[in-house]
Amino acid sequence: MEWLAGKTEPGYTPAAFFLHFGPRYKNGTAAAQKHLEFFRQTDMDFVKIQFEQTYERQPFLVKPSDWSKLALRKIDFYEPLLVTVRELVKSAKKDALILMTLYSPYMCAGHCATGPVLKAHLDENPDAVQKGLDVLIESQMIFVRACIQAGVDGFYMSTQGSEAKTIGDGRLFAKYIKPADLVAMKEAQAKCAFNILHVCDYNAPYAGYRQVLDYPGHVVNVNPKLTNRTLSWQEIAGMFQRPVMGGLDRHGVLVNGPADAVEAEVRRVVKSAPKQFILAADCTVPGEVDWGRIKHAIAVAHKVSA
Repeated sequence: MEWLAGKTEPGYTPAAFFLHFGPRYKNGTAAAQKHLEFFRQTDMDFVKIQFEQTYERQPFLVKPSDWSKLALRKIDFYEPLLVTVRELVKSAKKDALILMTLYSPYMCAGHCATGPVLKAHLDENPDAVQKGLDVLIESQMIFVRACIQAGVDGFYMSTQGSEAKTIGDGRLFAKYIKPADLVAMKEAQAKCAFNILHVCDYNAPYAGYRQVLDYPGHVVNVNPKLTNRTLSWQEIAGMFQRPVMGGLDRHGVLVNGPADAVEAEVRRVVKSAPKQFILAADCTVPGEVDWGRIKHAIAVAHKVSA
């Protein structure tokens, strides 16, 4: 929290990396224990809980009007993951901030219908899709408020939809997707002390970040590689007017390079970054990555500063 207030520590850069654990560790006590094990072994600077309680594929979503049939998932649907949240708050909050991952309503709609079907429905009849987004927003808010009540310190808030050529019409993002994103994000920003905005490029790269510059979040995590250029971290911090987080390619040297190359890349990234910088990847790293590699990258970050 002192770091967020601008009191950076000389010779120390915070660092955190995330990955999806195996099927046995999606929720409940097993997930809490695995998250805690990962946090302890890697020495990362906060606990970030993966969101694994997603809407499943809904086969009835064949045409846009079908979105009105989407069922509302209530608190019982999220209870297995809330067990994870409560146990991590109890066991780790004394040592670190506890952040819960949020997928945007648009991302959850993609889980329900697949990305191509969602895109086609939005192009054909976005007002009909809005009915489904409204259900997903209501469900998300049930979960967000339960997490806040359980004691999380904030959220890792993901957005998609403004990538280059994802939807094909920026007006659709501005009218339908952005308002859906902002409901939970504004609640988190109003109630929590430490939120990270994650502009997710898992599905496609971005031509720019203009449409999300005003999104909530105390820190922003993006990929500096755009479709036609690579931004510096100084540029990103200036664009978003807040501290930044990232620096390592989730498929790059962190995963497959020798230890000395990992150290060199961490030092290079940190030295070129603003003072308020968290070393991280641009998105979730592959689940099979050796935790020792992550621990090494974090240990190097903890010895250097911008």
